[in-house]
Amino acid sequence: MKVSEIGEFGLIARLSQMAQQTADQHQAAWQQLIVGIGDDAAAYFSDNEIQLATVDSLVQDVHFSFSYMTWRELGSKSITVNLSDIAAMGGFPRYALVSLGLPGDTEMENVINLYRGMFDIAGKFGVAIVGGDTVNSPFVFISVTVIGSSGVKNRGILRRSTAKPGDKIAVTNSLGASAAGLEMLKNNLKFKPKSAKQLRQAHLTPNPRVAEGQLLVEKGVKCGMDISDGLIGDLAHICMESQVGALINVDLIPVAPAVKECFGQRALELAMTGGEDYELLFTASPTVINKVKKAIQCPITVIGEITAKKVSKVTLIDSHGKKFKTKKTGWDHFIK
Repeated sequence: MKVSEIGEFGLIARLSQMAQQTADQHQAAWQQLIVGIGDDAAAYFSDNEIQLATVDSLVQDVHFSFSYMTWRELGSKSITVNLSDIAAMGGFPRYALVSLGLPGDTEMENVINLYRGMFDIAGKFGVAIVGGDTVNSPFVFISVTVIGSSGVKNRGILRRSTAKPGDKIAVTNSLGASAAGLEMLKNNLKFKPKSAKQLRQAHLTPNPRVAEGQLLVEKGVKCGMDISDGLIGDLAHICMESQVGALINVDLIPVAPAVKECFGQRALELAMTGGEDYELLFTASPTVINKVKKAIQCPITVIGEITAKKVSKVTLIDSHGKKFKTKKTGWDHFIK
């Protein structure tokens, strides 16, 4: 069987199963583990707080292209995608390690600009870049590890496995702009300058919802993740981990205005399945969500409800209750 036959998430499930089967529960490392393979970040107990660790990789001509992305933008995004994973757990990012692969003929100025982008975003969120590795490579790749924490030991974290029937499903801000920006950049599409700028920024320099993730935990939210692989696909991960179903009203999904303007009828599809929005997707009781809405600065939109029916499935309907179908659910690295 090939990796392309089971896909990215099938592969992750297999590796998670292997880790569980080979775990020595008598070892201190396993006894202190709270969350392992399968969530946005691993979590484990330390002396005074829960520690968080996450890693993400960006590969040239797979995740990015210098035909539309600058070195500085690449540096910024390489840190951002990891900060988003810490945000998805409601944590506080602390340290970053960078593994960098470069062709030997890379201009030094390009590498300096790459790290300028890294330091730009790391400094904004109080993250220290403290080490890493560099290797010769036929193409550029970056692998970043970010270490964070819950702040204090008794403070909770967001997890994918804690959704309950009756919870409302909500998202921060609006969706679809990153996927629309990528399509614009790859295909050299021309739009009004203001909209084009918004779409470009959404894809190349997204804003990780670090403070918002922390606030969700403070207000009592237990279940959440970031939207990196597409709203519907990521919600399916929550459903699978929590052993619940989900009912979504597609007419409630907050589509970014620039996406509506530039992509018309395709806007909803981009918002549902495009991915890389790095907004937060979370579930909670109506009471808790109302507390979040009063405290948070960015828009919060309720788009559906967690159900006990059709476990691990996301059901889509419109405002008239009619079932809605989409051709795909989101991004998978191995299934095209």
